[in-house]
Amino acid sequence: MKGIRGIKTIIFGRTLIVAVAFIIQFLLLGVTFFWAKEYSGIVYAGFSVLGLIALLHIFNSRGNPDFKLVWMLPLLLFPVFGALFYTYIMIQPGTKMIYQRLRVLGEKSKVYLKQDEKTFETLKEENPQMGRMADYLLEHGNCPVYQNTTIQYFPLGDDQFPELLKQLKKAEKFIFLEYFILEEGYMWESVLEILQEKVKAGVEVRVMYDGMCELTLLPNFYPKLLKKYGIQCKMFAPIRPVFSSHYNNRDHRKIVVIDGKVAFTGGTNLADEYINKKERFGHWKDTAVMITGDAVQKFTCMFLEMWHTTEKQEPDYEAYLTPKSILKEKDGYVIPYDVMPYGTERVGKQIYLDILNTACQYVHIMTPYLILDYEMISALTYAAKRGVEVSIIMPHIPDKQYAFALAKTYYNELLEAGVKISEYKPGFVHAKIFVSDNKKAVVGTVNLDYRSFYHHFECGVFFYENSEIKRIEEDFEETMNKCIHISLADYKKLKLATRIEGKVLRLIAPLM
Repeated sequence: MKGIRGIKTIIFGRTLIVAVAFIIQFLLLGVTFFWAKEYSGIVYAGFSVLGLIALLHIFNSRGNPDFKLVWMLPLLLFPVFGALFYTYIMIQPGTKMIYQRLRVLGEKSKVYLKQDEKTFETLKEENPQMGRMADYLLEHGNCPVYQNTTIQYFPLGDDQFPELLKQLKKAEKFIFLEYFILEEGYMWESVLEILQEKVKAGVEVRVMYDGMCELTLLPNFYPKLLKKYGIQCKMFAPIRPVFSSHYNNRDHRKIVVIDGKVAFTGGTNLADEYINKKERFGHWKDTAVMITGDAVQKFTCMFLEMWHTTEKQEPDYEAYLTPKSILKEKDGYVIPYDVMPYGTERVGKQIYLDILNTACQYVHIMTPYLILDYEMISALTYAAKRGVEVSIIMPHIPDKQYAFALAKTYYNELLEAGVKISEYKPGFVHAKIFVSDNKKAVVGTVNLDYRSFYHHFECGVFFYENSEIKRIEEDFEETMNKCIHISLADYKKLKLATRIEGKVLRLIAPLM
């Protein structure tokens, strides 16, 4: 029955319509190419010049060299068609409009996200390097450093879920939910039941999920259905039958904000596999955190900014932000941050690089994907070569075989440099954590891949000298006990087909 339902979803849903529309648009580009070639040598020559201009533009543009190579290759092999496709992608107005809108909203929110100078100065005195990092995040990400904040770490989605329900039931003013995946099932229905009760009690509820869900998981009319319950709902970047580069920038964040006092983030989406109510790829290992106190302000602003990308009016920040110093506890420092696929700064990647480059004893990592650019490979291998224990836990049962084959192409280079790689034997690791030297940790939505670093909207929390860092490290060690440890000999035993598949995919890795 499950397979039949999946086929019906594709045939009768919007997936087939969108796929056919995209194919038609690609065919039109191809027809234009052949028309230019056959109809007029002058027109064809014009497109060839366009290809040369595009090539020069790519070569001289700022950005990651890996992306330049991915674009230069088709331009060299198929100069006319490649030029047409590149030009079509570059003139897309959707991404530019969202970027400009978010810049405006970011400037507005700065008024409400001012850095507490005493907190910043204290951090800088304790650790000048962390002070410089905090200054970078404030300047380039509008991300203040907070105290008066407590963190609770959940080593599994199964552990987070009861606390999430408990906190939702306590809501008195508003509930904001923003997720990459929302799927009907036990987890979502349990949350939805509470949301409906809260709406009846006068609590404002907003739900936002990524538009990719409508292709395979939810019907297109689902936001209208929730609105009948009194829940404000929207999809981020719903998929239309018109090809656009905008669809490449998905909302991969997972955020819950309750009354401006409590927030959740991490790897868990609102679907049953994340709490092991449904088995997919063995046991599902994921992590999350609950934030209470001043740092919740940043998550409130994050949500409001994303919600209002498609709204004409400005967010009423003051209506949702709570007075500071709800808590008076000094438990280290907390920096919530968001990642945008626009602009020149790659905040999620820079945080990981900073941890690797400043570690003295160890850096322990969990990630579901390993698709690395040159800078990240250099940081991982250099840290290992200078004596830092760099250890990565990957899934043993992957969710995407092609991504797993691609990840294995990096194993050899990392292992030879001294990086330790292990695979979680019971199943799939979806957690995204960095923990280092018992002093620093990150829990969030940022994977070790191009998608998270360059293409998606992401978020996370950076902790320094926080008591929960010890629990994160303990969870890493416990998870390591359930892992298969990969050696160079294991890598050499890989099937030839897997090696070839991975090496071919590596040609287009920046797009994956």
